[in-house]
Amino acid sequence: MSKGLLFVVSGPSGAGKGTICKKLLEKTDIELSVSMTTRSPRPGEKEGKNYFFVPKEKFLEVLHDNGFLEYAKVYGNYYGTPKDIVLKKLDDGKDVVLEIDIQGALQIRDSYPKGIFIFILPPSMSELRKRITGRGSETEDDINLRLGETLKEVSYIDKYDYCVINGEIDEAVNRVAAIIKAEHSRVSEDIYKLIAKYKEEM
Repeated sequence: MSKGLLFVVSGPSGAGKGTICKKLLEKTDIELSVSMTTRSPRPGEKEGKNYFFVPKEKFLEVLHDNGFLEYAKVYGNYYGTPKDIVLKKLDDGKDVVLEIDIQGALQIRDSYPKGIFIFILPPSMSELRKRITGRGSETEDDINLRLGETLKEVSYIDKYDYCVINGEIDEAVNRVAAIIKAEHSRVSEDIYKLIAKYKEEM
C-alpha cells in the first residue's frame, strides 16, 4: 500500500485557507489533521474533532518527547500538531491536510520535509481588506496591522511548492484538489518498488 501524503495549506489571515480546506474535505478523501491545545473548549467544539484538549502538563510532556510536527504558544495557550497521529494516518495510506500559519509551516518543513506546501493568496490587497472588514470583528488599526503582516508573510512564498490565488472559492478548491491528484503521480519510492516488482515477474 502506498503511503499517504501530507499537504500543508497556509497563507495570510483572510486569504480563505480555512474555507478551502473545509470544501476539500467534502470533495476528496483527504483527512484534516487535528491539533492539540491547552485552551478550554469553546461552545460547540468537540474533543478529537476540533482539537485534542489537554492540560498544560500533558502538552509539555509531549513537547519534551519531540511529539509535535510543529507547535506554538498563542495568547498564553499552546497549540501543536501531534506527530504520531499524523504519521499513523500517512502509514495507513491516508492523505492528510494541515491548515496552519506560516511559522508552523516552516517548522513542519524541518520536521517533515516530504510534506507538500501550498500557499493561498488573495487576488488583491483591496479584496483582502474587504474580507477582513466583512468579519466585523476587527478595528481599523487591526485591519491595517493584518494587511502589513500579509506583506511580510508573502515573502516566505519561496519556501512553498505551490501557490493558489483564491479569487473564486470553487476554482481555488479545484486547483488544490488537482495538486493533490498530481502529487500522487510524482515519481516516488512506491514507483521504484513497482518497477522492482515488474522485474520479479519476468
